[in-house]
Amino acid sequence: MNAIDVLQQRVSAPRLGLPAPTQVQREAMLKAAMRAADHGLLRPWHFLFVEGEGLDRLGDLFVGAAKAKNEALTSTEIERLKEMPKRAPLICIVIARCQDHPKVPVIEQLISAGAAAQNLITAAFALNIGAVWRTGEMAYSAQVKKGLGLTGGEEIVGFIYLGTPLRPIGSPREMVLKDFFSAWPMK
Repeated sequence: MNAIDVLQQRVSAPRLGLPAPTQVQREAMLKAAMRAADHGLLRPWHFLFVEGEGLDRLGDLFVGAAKAKNEALTSTEIERLKEMPKRAPLICIVIARCQDHPKVPVIEQLISAGAAAQNLITAAFALNIGAVWRTGEMAYSAQVKKGLGLTGGEEIVGFIYLGTPLRPIGSPREMVLKDFFSAWPMK
């Protein structure tokens, strides 16, 4: 598939199983992520790979963060939180490492880290790896950030779930381009 086809056909694959991407595939995805637009060449991103026992520990971290907010969690809620990371054999946590800079505001650094995440999932699609980008409450939890070792200025951009699609990957929904684009000034 050529690059334009990959960009135009990429879709998320929410149901993922083994095998996880190989080391060679991971490196290819990271190399693509590193090509994201980056004002000031700050490289305002970091990637954490979580798999195996790490998925269990991440589930425990999610439970701890939720309990800190609400001690009255039901057993069903606890089990759901523990199982969340196990929806794929590998998670890549994309982190924005924002820093003070006279010409590059924090918002641009966050967007750049988001562009790196997008490049990563697009590269996964090109490699026939299933990927889905998730956020949610745990991405914004101070306790989760602390448990992952994040420091001041670091934010979770997303949890990228990676693995082998358990269902055939469908085609993207067609969109009407004119609904999303216009000329300025308007005539």
